[in-house]
Amino acid sequence: MTQNNKARQSAIVVGGGIGGLAAAQALAQQNIEVLLLEQAKEIGEIGAGIQLGPNAFTALDALGAGEAARNRAVYTDSLTMMDAVDGKQIVRLETGEAFRKRFRNPYAVIHRVDIHQSILEAVQGNPLIKFKTDTQIVRLEPEGKRVTVLDQDGNRYTADAAIGADGGKSLVRALLIDDPPRITGHVVYRAVVDVENMPKELQINAPVLWAGPHCHLVHYPLRGGRQYNLVVTFHSRQQESWGVTDGSKEEVVSYFRGIHPLPFSMLHRPTSWRRWATADRDAVPHWSFDRVTLLGDAAHPTTQYLAQGACQALEDAVTLGMAVGETDGDFVEAFKIYEQMRIPRAMRMVYSAREIGRLYHAKGVDRLIRNSLWVGRTQEQLYDSISWLYGWRAEDCLKGMRSS
Repeated sequence: MTQNNKARQSAIVVGGGIGGLAAAQALAQQNIEVLLLEQAKEIGEIGAGIQLGPNAFTALDALGAGEAARNRAVYTDSLTMMDAVDGKQIVRLETGEAFRKRFRNPYAVIHRVDIHQSILEAVQGNPLIKFKTDTQIVRLEPEGKRVTVLDQDGNRYTADAAIGADGGKSLVRALLIDDPPRITGHVVYRAVVDVENMPKELQINAPVLWAGPHCHLVHYPLRGGRQYNLVVTFHSRQQESWGVTDGSKEEVVSYFRGIHPLPFSMLHRPTSWRRWATADRDAVPHWSFDRVTLLGDAAHPTTQYLAQGACQALEDAVTLGMAVGETDGDFVEAFKIYEQMRIPRAMRMVYSAREIGRLYHAKGVDRLIRNSLWVGRTQEQLYDSISWLYGWRAEDCLKGMRSS
């Protein structure tokens, strides 16, 4: 449905990352005025590469950012898992023509800055969306059929609804739920390596994952192959707290002793590292409370093992917009529909990522069992196993919706 004879409604989106921008765009597509509040001084993104499954491109197309993202992405030939101990291939999933035909979209990798920019361009072209930066929210105040958000300077912003898209350490979530994160003890180091510094034999047009005992390493090309993203993960020996710090090559190398020389050589290529101590959260029965809801990492922070964090935030945004349209702008009802459709799927992804991480890091007999899991499987059988994840379609995102 669309709003025709009603006064235009408004929403506040907290957070200007990938999920926040996508949410703003999805709401504006439903004729909602959006104020996006961002705590940084500028709307932008940092970080390295991310992977975009076919489900992400479906969402990006629905948001009007698909073409821009496609123009900046690197399309991969496969997804490959290698054994980091003996250097042998475990499984290779082809992502060429048959994959695209099956899932109706490609698999690609892209720099986080580039995917953010692709959505930002769509948002900046929408007159219903306004930005306010350097704004840290401190409180939410429901007021009948309105919601007021207060910032650090005492400024008040009032709208018909509010969406917390403010990341894994979401203040909006803390105000609504205040549940503890699950600290994984897994540490992720990320770096970008120029192609000139990348070993020739590893200049592969695919995400390649080297699975080792309690550790793994991933690399793939970015920006037309001019750079390579490098991600290494290990189980920390120390008690970790959720956050990002500078890292050191010495720490990384100390966790990768005994792996094959080829992936080990990658650890000496970056000139700087950033260190993420990771966390996720267990499922909760609700993300929505009256006229306030959560989206992206604020709703379902996850480990990186399925490479779906940004993809799921994009799905969230599209589903949220569709639910608002379906209810003719009744935010309370729309948020109920949104969480009904999204909580089971997003949390399946979170829990599946935990299990995949366990498989990646198997050692001893568990490693041998892992390596045997895909033996003899055809490409079609591999596609069948991931159809629940990559087969998501924007036009079907409310399918199976139950009336309240």
